[in-house]
Amino acid sequence: MKHIYNEKKKGAPVFVLLHGTGGTENDLVGLGELLNPEFNILSVRGNVQENGMNRFFKRHGEGKYDWEDLKFRGTELYDFIVEKSKEHDFKLEDVIFVGFSNGSNIAIQLMLEYPESFKRAALFAPLYPADVTKTQDFSHMDVFLSLGKGDPIVPESESERVINLFKDRGADVTTAWVNGHNLTQEVALEARNWLNESINNDA
Repeated sequence: MKHIYNEKKKGAPVFVLLHGTGGTENDLVGLGELLNPEFNILSVRGNVQENGMNRFFKRHGEGKYDWEDLKFRGTELYDFIVEKSKEHDFKLEDVIFVGFSNGSNIAIQLMLEYPESFKRAALFAPLYPADVTKTQDFSHMDVFLSLGKGDPIVPESESERVINLFKDRGADVTTAWVNGHNLTQEVALEARNWLNESINNDA
């Protein structure tokens, strides 16, 4: 998978940056730097093309996921992260997912499929339009969710579904609301404050 690996400090946490539809591995690097300039960065480009735009999995229309492809691409991305963790000597528990829109959505897929592997995520404009019946244990997870009021892509009921997906499994969830389907400077700073607190609680 096309990607950037930027090591700042051996043994530091690793941001796994996952862009939105039409993005590239360069899109969220600035956000990673803002969240913590000392953390390492693994920024990945989605492998799927939709009308010339990069995505992490296929869909049949807005909010209509190709669930089979999502499962396949989730496994592919997980295997890639594991491969990079061996190559660059970091632990999966030190991964912090940072996703926007489509990138947030595949991050949720990985957390559902491999709950024991990950513990932190900052997800902006997520959408996971399914009732998940399996009750994974997320009690070790700390999650920041940025959600949209009046989001043309994600109805507020779907944002609530994502919140409950994490809360019902015991995750520590922090929420912030923006207008529309956006990632603003203000909410990025809120995510930075959340991350600092989360890391300090571990210290």
